[in-house]
Amino acid sequence: MAGVCTFARGVLQHCHLSPIHLSSIHHMAIAILGGGISGLTLAWYLQRAGVDYDLYEASPRPGGNIRSEQRDGYLVETGPNSLQLSEELRELLDGLGLTSQIQEAAAISQNRYVLRQGRYQQLPSSPPALLTSSFFSLKTRLNLVRELFKPAQPVNEQETLAHFFHRRFGPEVVDYALNPFISGIYAGDPAQLLLHKTFPQLAALEQQYGSVVRGLMNTKNPAGRRRIISLAGGLQTLTDTLAAQLRRAHTGQAATHLHCRPADGLWELETSGGPAPRLYHQVVVALPAYAAASLLQSQFPAVAAALHQVQHPPMAAIYTAYHRADVQHPLNGFGALHPKAEAPYAAGTIWTSSIFPDRAPAGQVLFTSFVGGIQYTEQARQPETAQKAAVHAELSRLYGIRAGAAPVWQYRFYWDKSIPQFDAHIAAAHRAIDALAEQGLHVAANWRAGVGVPDCVRQARKLATTLAGR
Repeated sequence: MAGVCTFARGVLQHCHLSPIHLSSIHHMAIAILGGGISGLTLAWYLQRAGVDYDLYEASPRPGGNIRSEQRDGYLVETGPNSLQLSEELRELLDGLGLTSQIQEAAAISQNRYVLRQGRYQQLPSSPPALLTSSFFSLKTRLNLVRELFKPAQPVNEQETLAHFFHRRFGPEVVDYALNPFISGIYAGDPAQLLLHKTFPQLAALEQQYGSVVRGLMNTKNPAGRRRIISLAGGLQTLTDTLAAQLRRAHTGQAATHLHCRPADGLWELETSGGPAPRLYHQVVVALPAYAAASLLQSQFPAVAAALHQVQHPPMAAIYTAYHRADVQHPLNGFGALHPKAEAPYAAGTIWTSSIFPDRAPAGQVLFTSFVGGIQYTEQARQPETAQKAAVHAELSRLYGIRAGAAPVWQYRFYWDKSIPQFDAHIAAAHRAIDALAEQGLHVAANWRAGVGVPDCVRQARKLATTLAGR
């Protein structure tokens, strides 16, 4: 009854109706548009709460960007390669009965490397380690100490990551820690990404403690770094299991038209399979920003225009395998990131078989190299053969691969539109789409929640709680 009352208040407020118009509404349902991790998780939680829903997914296979492929004896992830095990993700896996399927990353995956002066150097993993390591110059290490005493600056929601790190720590940290991390993990440019959209927790530490370093030392997780995991058979096991447990998931049906009826505030939906069989009192858009923009164009052109501005740079993943005996590097870590200052070809490479040894045949090593992103769009759009050759040449040079040794196997996966960029464009998109929530239109997607799977799971769970209470 509380949900009906909330719905009634919303309709009266936004459609200016008298209560008599609600007398014919006996049943409420929610439409979820998109079957990626956000849409699937939202539907699963709504189902558990007894809330009626319909999920519509354009592809015959739900799961969105999470995809695991068995190819020629190799297991490759063409989306996320691993997950940080957050509390929300742990709860989801337990509820799905997947806890026993968790695959722990090898212990050496705690080690991370950065290319510097043409060779890989291990990145210190904590503020104290930064002070004692030779990775940074003495000047930068002194800057880290001085940061403890720098006063906090007034909140500036337009501040970029590069500006924040430069004023707190200096240029070397920007060039050799921030830049490779943002380029390799987020396909982004720290000079464009906004601090308050990408890492709001760092801004909060400055305001609360007056120092980022002091804040990190005071808020350190007592359990240590979050566990890095995969699942038996790959991460697609997660989305396949979610989809299999949903009772009202409609695949192969893309949302093509969405309309809010002014008479009663209910939503009409058309899909590629025809008109939806019923009306919806709430709609959740779980689509990429560009797909959401196309869907909302006719009724909300200003919102669509903002969503069209969200950047999704091109990206290619090049999977390359060698005989282990042909590779001199010990590969004792998660992988290596490449600063823009080093003029690399790939933004970075994950040492896939070091993290999860079962991903390649015995006696081989498997690399996953990322070509592209906002700082490397030219490389991203090169032909596949050129990309494979360039990656092999770079791997050969950096990893001491035996002269004349060719890859045992190579494969490419390409995204014309990859990770959404949390820059000034996405800030405008957030403001535009959030204004529609009172009309019963919500978003559950990586361009709103954060690009990581744990971020999407957290947002979907929170939204399900909110919708179930309406």
